[in-house]
Amino acid sequence: MTEAPRVDTAQLLELLSVSLGVYYGDFTVAAASESLTASQGRALTVLRRGPAAMRALAETMTCDASNMTGIIDRLEKRGLVRREADPADRRVKNVILTAEGERVTDAIRAKMRITQEGLAGLGSDDRDALYTLLERIFLTAPTA
Repeated sequence: MTEAPRVDTAQLLELLSVSLGVYYGDFTVAAASESLTASQGRALTVLRRGPAAMRALAETMTCDASNMTGIIDRLEKRGLVRREADPADRRVKNVILTAEGERVTDAIRAKMRITQEGLAGLGSDDRDALYTLLERIFLTAPTA
């Protein structure tokens, strides 16, 4: 006889929704403390992983390319990012985080008090398990 799951998918979806809401709120406040909108902060966070073409950045952030241009224009004006032509295709502009952009991104993460305290409360085994589960769900899951 197979044991019924203790937590069903609907409960997991609800908890993910609440978790993301808390995380997003925490992130928004931290970004605002650096005089950034949540979208500007998110763009910096995405670019912290490495340079990205404007189109890819817009797709990752699920926003219109013209909106992405405005976000990057404002970040570039503050010296947080720079644009460079892609060496393989000069028509493509890659967005690169500057040293100041890295500092601001790190400052946003450090100011995410609720998230930082929650993660700090986990032991190393729980952190490893959470990382493995999130990676499995969101990074290695097949796309539809």
